[in-house]
Amino acid sequence: MHIPPHDNHNQPIVDRNDDQVPLCYFNIVKLKKGESFDYQVEGYETCIAPATGSVDVKVLGQSYATVGKRNQLWERDPEGVYVPVGAAATITCVSEQAEVFIAGAQHDEVYEPFVVRESDIDPVQYGSDDTKTHRKIKHILGLSNPGKVGKLLVSELFTVGAGGWSGFPPHKHDTNHLPEETRHDEVYNFRFNPENGFGAQFLTQEGEDIGEVYHIKNNSTIKIEKGYHPCVAAPGYEMYYFTILGGLSQRPLHQNFHPEHAYQLETIPGIKDMINKFK
Repeated sequence: MHIPPHDNHNQPIVDRNDDQVPLCYFNIVKLKKGESFDYQVEGYETCIAPATGSVDVKVLGQSYATVGKRNQLWERDPEGVYVPVGAAATITCVSEQAEVFIAGAQHDEVYEPFVVRESDIDPVQYGSDDTKTHRKIKHILGLSNPGKVGKLLVSELFTVGAGGWSGFPPHKHDTNHLPEETRHDEVYNFRFNPENGFGAQFLTQEGEDIGEVYHIKNNSTIKIEKGYHPCVAAPGYEMYYFTILGGLSQRPLHQNFHPEHAYQLETIPGIKDMINKFK
């Protein structure tokens, strides 16, 4: 489902117990210097990830100063703070302004809060210009912190250069059928450079020849409940999307690739290393 760009007034875009993607939570909070935002999400662990600007974060008696160092998405690496299930958190803007993503996944076990700094980010780059699949992934909450997070995965994905495909070959993760596939709900928020850029999100159900296609623009949100879901950026535009994955039974992601296109796993450079980063 496509949620068109809109001013959400700091209210959840994908709230807890959503009808389509109940395993995920998503909010965008915009603040000016000195402004604060308090939140608490029962039954969900969350991650505070500034898209731009810097914030101070307080949670469970811990304070994390100046989280986020970017003036724009296309520079430097992200930072974030893990907020345990149901914990109250306060975000205070310390730059002139800040746009902050709050990502969440349904869970019940309570862990300790922690901060992720630029130096902790482990970027993965794969694909090629020849295969039109060149992209970079920056894991904010990847699998490098075992035992510290329940079922939440949070990443930033960039096309490398202008135009090109992402989420390709088409894949899905809507059924618990280990070891081949896990059930993970997913939410994307897209950005383009320049901002008048656009792309398309494909969503095809298993057994369908022709699925749905959504026209995505700057600040489009996509909810992925089930089905194969590649996306593409138009020529001349860089594409970014903030990615939230919430697992049903486990955190590691096992993707099921469309049988007609899975052979391209052998032709896209580095894609198998990328896949293993999610497992």
